[in-house]
Amino acid sequence: MTLRVLAAMSGGVDSAVAAARAAEAGHDVTGVHMALSANPQSYRTGARGCCTVEDSRDARRAADVIGIPFYIWDMAERFSSDVVDDFVAEYAAGRTPNPCLRCNEKIKFAALLDRALALGFDAVCTGHYAQVSDGVLSRGVDEGKDQSYVLAVCSREQLRHAMFPLGDTTKAEIRAEAARRDLLVADKPDSHDICFIADGDTRGFLAARLGAAKGPIVDESGTVVGEHEGAFGFTVGQRKGLRIGTPAPDGKPRYVLDISPVTNTVRVGPREALDVTEIVADRIIGLEGELPERCAVQLRAHGEVYPCEPLREDGELRLRLLAPAQGVAPGQAAVLYAGDRVLGSATIVSASRPAPVS
Repeated sequence: MTLRVLAAMSGGVDSAVAAARAAEAGHDVTGVHMALSANPQSYRTGARGCCTVEDSRDARRAADVIGIPFYIWDMAERFSSDVVDDFVAEYAAGRTPNPCLRCNEKIKFAALLDRALALGFDAVCTGHYAQVSDGVLSRGVDEGKDQSYVLAVCSREQLRHAMFPLGDTTKAEIRAEAARRDLLVADKPDSHDICFIADGDTRGFLAARLGAAKGPIVDESGTVVGEHEGAFGFTVGQRKGLRIGTPAPDGKPRYVLDISPVTNTVRVGPREALDVTEIVADRIIGLEGELPERCAVQLRAHGEVYPCEPLREDGELRLRLLAPAQGVAPGQAAVLYAGDRVLGSATIVSASRPAPVS
């Protein structure tokens, strides 16, 4: 069946090959580049970031080679409010957001998809490494590039209008295919880190928007062991950049255990204190019907997968991990899997390791 497909083209190799594959499959494909920055020079430094004039030109050249119509849509205002402002607000509240999830949820499969459907398109095609069938999301075959985690915030209805042509291919194969198709982006570096923080300095980016706010760094007993310039500059599990003047009694490294935005306090302690076996999450997406007694949960993009026992209770999702996880921060996504199939996702509210019952 021939579909009218809107191909989101970032200017990179993945989205270019995805668009080419959709066109080759006989679909009526139109390419679109989303302009996400009001200042398009600001979102790339070398291989970091995206959304520059260079990227839009690369996308246009790829569309010309493929032989499809191409447009640029200005989504800078929506991206700023739904992704950038949300990112800043989450850090200010002591949480650790993943802006890629928010971009997929609010931009690619909300704003872009809504506009595409309104214009009569049947599907949105992207260069994500994942697989979808009748609204059911699964991992891509390239384990190192799998992006099902950051797509798990999409609803089943949104996924029914999604097309991921790269899900059955590895990154190396995609670059080789791009070269065979004479796409000039075949060797273009991947973007890294957070696209709207071109220099990679997240702490500096947040400080410029939230302002410096000195506060204490305390150990597990509450003793002040250092000072920081803003609790927003830290995340649970962080080891580097703590600038603690007082060494731990055992000489071992300290890690961020907890962040309190109300008191502007950062609590640190030994690595083993990061262990958690219970997670509470809200903003549940998917997870329809009765939950399995056991499944697997992934707690960060490209992170480990843990066996768990899920329980839905009073609108929240409670997960009992069968093996302890570390560095679990509020604001991160907990994505549940049955094998390679995504069951759904939720946003972490808290994580703990209950004391053993005496």
